[in-house]
Amino acid sequence: MDMSPAPEFPDSLEWLNLAKPLRMAQLRGRITALAFVNAGSAWSQQRLADLATLRRRHGEHLHVVAIHVPRFDHERDARRVFKRLHRSAMDFPMAQDADWVLWQHYGIDAWPTVVFIDGQGRVRERLVGDTPVRDLDVLFARLRAEEVPQSVNDEPVELRRHREPDLPLRFPMGIAANQQHLYVVDSGHHRVLECDFNGRIRRQFGSGGPGFIDGPMELAAFQNPQGLCLQRDALYVADAGNHAVRRIKLGNGDVDTLCGAGRPGAPVEGVVHDPRSVALDQPRAVAISPSNLICIATAGDNRIWAYDLGDRSLKLLAGSGALEIVDGEGAAAAFAGPTSLSIVQQILYVCDEAGSAIRSVNLRTRQVSTLVGHNAWRFGSLDGSRSDALLQQPQAIALDGASPVLWIADSGNDQLRTLRLGGGELATVNLPQRLHLPGGLAVVAGAVWIADTDAHAVLRFDTADGSLRQVPIGE
Repeated sequence: MDMSPAPEFPDSLEWLNLAKPLRMAQLRGRITALAFVNAGSAWSQQRLADLATLRRRHGEHLHVVAIHVPRFDHERDARRVFKRLHRSAMDFPMAQDADWVLWQHYGIDAWPTVVFIDGQGRVRERLVGDTPVRDLDVLFARLRAEEVPQSVNDEPVELRRHREPDLPLRFPMGIAANQQHLYVVDSGHHRVLECDFNGRIRRQFGSGGPGFIDGPMELAAFQNPQGLCLQRDALYVADAGNHAVRRIKLGNGDVDTLCGAGRPGAPVEGVVHDPRSVALDQPRAVAISPSNLICIATAGDNRIWAYDLGDRSLKLLAGSGALEIVDGEGAAAAFAGPTSLSIVQQILYVCDEAGSAIRSVNLRTRQVSTLVGHNAWRFGSLDGSRSDALLQQPQAIALDGASPVLWIADSGNDQLRTLRLGGGELATVNLPQRLHLPGGLAVVAGAVWIADTDAHAVLRFDTADGSLRQVPIGE
């Protein structure tokens, strides 16, 4: 058991939500969970949610401090990092370790890692990876039982409150469109909107508060929904916060659950008799094939699952679970944070966020191939041939039904990119303004609809004249 003194917070840390720098002495008298995380890591996001749960449960006995360590170049900008972390309400201190100083002081080698420090300021335990929340709870309970009562440091930790603008949208993500309507996932408000092309809201699916409730659209509840796909009279939603795939019946607006238990876990292949018994792991995207197969990208386990609407069965389509860029067939392949899907015929295109890559899966053979991308640590902004081109943490893709073009929201570069299918090159679209970590795309009728996530906006790009304008989403 490690009983060494916890290293002090270095001056190089940039505190994102504190009025003044934190010192270890302020944490004395309570157990501290020091979490080393990355904002774009699905495992880190789940670990932060777990720690928020523990904080609500044991607040008077537990400090939580989050240390963000950048993986991508754009994550060295503290404002961008705080914006992404702020998508979920966190009531504990967060700091940017831009130069990996504290990471090295604690000997960390993976995201997420939680270091437990006792009330006397000694390092006691560490948990690495995406373990169940009960592991954190058990470890905390054991350390608390061993604690010797002592006085709590009464120097307050003053959080600097930040509030996003009061706008109709809050961190919009997935987008889908047909010839009549635009559908927008308003993730920060836990709802899905049906709008006309001028932005007027026709219907709202979900009460607007977080929850996991099926039923009529005004009573149903989502939690941090992400991806969206549309098929005739139904919308399918990757309800990431509930670890579920939900369906909105557009005829009457009712919401039901196809699969998802409200908690992360490893699903079991086979017929789904009870939808709430299937534990998915952070579904981020859904896409439906011509044969009524719903493909599900689960960023928490780096896999692609397939749910058959006909016989209501779930099976693994591809992915070993390792966070890597590996081609191969079925479970022999590996993905790195799949976050967006698009289908044409029997080819499923996959956006690998952590791998800065675009992949394809043949739905018949389950063969996975890499179109753009190299490995989980090579990224950038470079147009050209597929063998040379570079992306940085892309988060969304969409197909143009009228031409063989795949549109890409290259989020880390705040760019809109295109990949011509059939061996074509990667190119950057010349936009009249920069994007803000875009997280959703849809293409219909000569327009590309963009969820400009960190700007809380939806944009419309006209492919004919190159104009870009904001769609004023409103009641």
